Amino acid sequence: MIESEMKVEAIKNGTVIDHITANKSLYVLKILGLPSEDINVTIAMNVSSKAGGKKDIVKIENRELDSSELDQISLIAPDATINIIRDYNVVAKDKVRFMKELKSIIECTNPKCITNTDEPIESKFYLIKTSPILLRCHYCERIISAEDIDAQF
Repeated sequence: MIESEMKVEAIKNGTVIDHITANKSLYVLKILGLPSEDINVTIAMNVSSKAGGKKDIVKIENRELDSSELDQISLIAPDATINIIRDYNVVAKDKVRFMKELKSIIECTNPKCITNTDEPIESKFYLIKTSPILLRCHYCERIISAEDIDAQF
């Protein structure tokens, strides 16, 4: 049996999002508005993780993520790590963090919630639990699960 190995080229500058929940990298791309014509993106899906199980990885050249994007990614991939790359070196590495309060990231699933009317009110949720993720709407107290979040992406 001949084994072959395909190597993914290192990026000079940008962001590597590692330990994304398996099969969730396409949701991460949607959050980030990718792909786009001027940004190179590399995706690895369902790769073996040293910690066991499977994971996805996304490499984004010449782009560093802002805090709003990280907040959204934490909803989809709560165990993700963010690596900032400059001149081929990792200059910062951190896990995504859950905010205790999330504003304007997702919509309430309650059609009668005031945030789903014509009123100019942004959604607001409180983190109840991280694994599995549960959020509570500030206005109508509807509980939002990971499945509800996935459906919005």
